[in-house]
Amino acid sequence: MERYLDVPGGRLFVVDEGAGPPVLLLHAAIVDHTSWDAVAAGIIAAGYRAVRYDMRGWGRSSTEHVLFSNRADLIAVLNALGLESAALVGNSAGGHIAIDTAIEFPERISAVIAVGADIGGFEPEPTADERALFEEMERLEAAGEAEAIAALDVRVWVDGPGQPVGRAALAIRDAVIRTDRALHAPGHVLGRPTPLAPPANDRLADLRCPILAVAGALDVSDTLATLRRLEEAAPFVKTVVVPDVAHLVGMEAPSELTRLVTDFLHPLGSWA
Repeated sequence: MERYLDVPGGRLFVVDEGAGPPVLLLHAAIVDHTSWDAVAAGIIAAGYRAVRYDMRGWGRSSTEHVLFSNRADLIAVLNALGLESAALVGNSAGGHIAIDTAIEFPERISAVIAVGADIGGFEPEPTADERALFEEMERLEAAGEAEAIAALDVRVWVDGPGQPVGRAALAIRDAVIRTDRALHAPGHVLGRPTPLAPPANDRLADLRCPILAVAGALDVSDTLATLRRLEEAAPFVKTVVVPDVAHLVGMEAPSELTRLVTDFLHPLGSWA
């Protein structure tokens, strides 16, 4: 089922498929809900209900230039679908939102699978090569060079820093370029998301649901630092590093991520 959901100052495009325990999938900031196509199909086949939506300003969702809460938007999706709670699978910025929401609304979130995620308020030191790439990103964004931004994002997040250009599959690279280019088009509106306060890094001990933190071995170094930070500070955490993939684990290795998600969520799985 596809539907639009009106939220204050915006409109969200939502996809709700399958039957069973609900799993809500949150996309990264360089793609939209379609980045989860293969994983959604896999978890539906495993007996879960897969819910996806485009964040404000991404894909088929829209927003005015207003202050808003990504956590409140997520809860609005659960409410609209009549879901008391759900497990969250979030990639990158989606993982950040998943962790924040589990802290702010602990009674609504049954588990978090954070994939290549960052943690609000946690700022590990990048390598020298990564710092140079991030500085170039900032320069291109300030200049509004949409094509160059998309090309650099593919180099960093899809191929992986230090990896050969073109390492990842062409279909993934093309999908990211299409979405990323549109996000940086002149006049495109993304709204003004309000951060969780105090930030998640100061409140990880408050997490009450089990967390599975996943990172691609070819991703930027801060995703591996995030795994270590969660292990150190959150109460109920497992971590997995997936070899030979970068930031978009669900697009590069959907079968492996589907297996990790369903094994983690299965009531007879290894979590105790």
